[in-house]
Amino acid sequence: MLPSRPARAPVAALLAALLTALLTAATALVPAARAADGPGSTGTREVSGGRLDWGIKSSFQSYVTGPIAQGSWELRGGAATIGGSRFRFHSAKGSYTPDSGAFEAAFSGGVHFTGHRKPDGSHELDLTVTRPTVRLTGGAGTLTGTLYADMTSKAKGTGEVTTAAQVPLAALDVSGVDLRGGGTHIGLADVPATLTAQGAKAFAGYYTEGTALDPVTLSADILAAAAQASPSASPAPSTGSEEKRAPKGGFTEAVVDWGVRRTFREYVTGSIAQGSWKLGDGAQDGGALFRFPRGKGTYDAGAGSLDAAFAGTLRFTGKHLDLTLGGVGVTVKEGRGTLSADVTGDGRTAAKGVPLVTFDASGLKEKDGLAAVAEAPAKLTAEGAKAFGGMYQEGTDMDPVSLAVPLDAKAALPPLPDLGSGSSAAPSSSPSSPSSEPRTKSAASSSSDSASFPAVPVAVTVAVVVAAAVATFLMTRRRRTATGVPTAPTSSTSSVD
Repeated sequence: MLPSRPARAPVAALLAALLTALLTAATALVPAARAADGPGSTGTREVSGGRLDWGIKSSFQSYVTGPIAQGSWELRGGAATIGGSRFRFHSAKGSYTPDSGAFEAAFSGGVHFTGHRKPDGSHELDLTVTRPTVRLTGGAGTLTGTLYADMTSKAKGTGEVTTAAQVPLAALDVSGVDLRGGGTHIGLADVPATLTAQGAKAFAGYYTEGTALDPVTLSADILAAAAQASPSASPAPSTGSEEKRAPKGGFTEAVVDWGVRRTFREYVTGSIAQGSWKLGDGAQDGGALFRFPRGKGTYDAGAGSLDAAFAGTLRFTGKHLDLTLGGVGVTVKEGRGTLSADVTGDGRTAAKGVPLVTFDASGLKEKDGLAAVAEAPAKLTAEGAKAFGGMYQEGTDMDPVSLAVPLDAKAALPPLPDLGSGSSAAPSSSPSSPSSEPRTKSAASSSSDSASFPAVPVAVTVAVVVAAAVATFLMTRRRRTATGVPTAPTSSTSSVD
């Protein structure tokens, strides 16, 4: 009699053991990856820079601008729009604790909604939401999330106006989110949000507690421990003879900020043009505006006149669209400003110094060594209408113009909105329905170099590893069957064929 061979476990049992081993191994790898940051991963870290994308409630936007309320909304404090119905808030500031994953960040910018206009020009619906702040408290696996905001609202019916700072507006579902790790970037995508009781009151009674709001997506930069521990070195003082100054009446390093037109940016990146924009020669993107830097020119305070040329180029491309603006210049005379640019479009020869918009420069005044005008209303010129291919008519409202001219070496330029160095996982062009599951909830990145990137959810990584392992096991088993190698017998209840 041949000696009997050891009994083999059923295939299902082997698979179960394999899955358990892989899940255990994957779980064990996560702390190791986070620990790669070393001593810098402990203690509280500073959040500096980032964005929050949130539509508040897209159906509310539709109601405000629809046939019933016949209203509108306007952006405040450098807020921008992204996609079909989301607002982008910027310049995250706050703190992050790697050991627990606790996180808090306030974002700049706001939105003002108005509707139901009355005969006296006021509005029955008047709501402002600014400075949204996301706070995640608790520990590993037990984080609780809340979104706060400064709110001013007019109560529905009574018209009573209420202003409150940092109202707990929305409860955030962060179940399963683990932000421990101490990386340089944090991203959360499509986090479900519901209206709180206090939020319902601050929302002027238009919605009740528990109402589903639009999901929240955010991205934030975390300063390295070493960077925040040691203050940046102060520049060595320079003597008056060493300072490089502009000639009397002249200036350098001025900036002009202009977003062109919000709806034009949305058209470029929307479903029709399906395009984008690209900046060059030092131009910067602040989300709701573009900054053209290194302005040089002359300023006459007595006459209130200015003539300046700026660096930077801006190119919009898309279907049937190719428009480049460069050589930006600004002139001011008798309270009227003009912004011009060299324009190249659709392969045409560049037109030099085309006056694109005029703006109200009556507020151009000198203060603290800085001559500036902020968010001056601007209108499209006849030449500008031609530059945009007739898309807009002369006199169309364009984005406001902001101008800052340093007349003193110590004058500080206004900051550009800080969108952070990395982008969070991008949601779809329209918010998820309240009942849908969030597509991703990214944990803290733990990259060991200076580049930051959105972390891949642990569950996705484990699933890929497990799927690959199971596929390999089945392929091996089938090869053995084909070549006559015995396999463990299977029963009708444990068959994987």
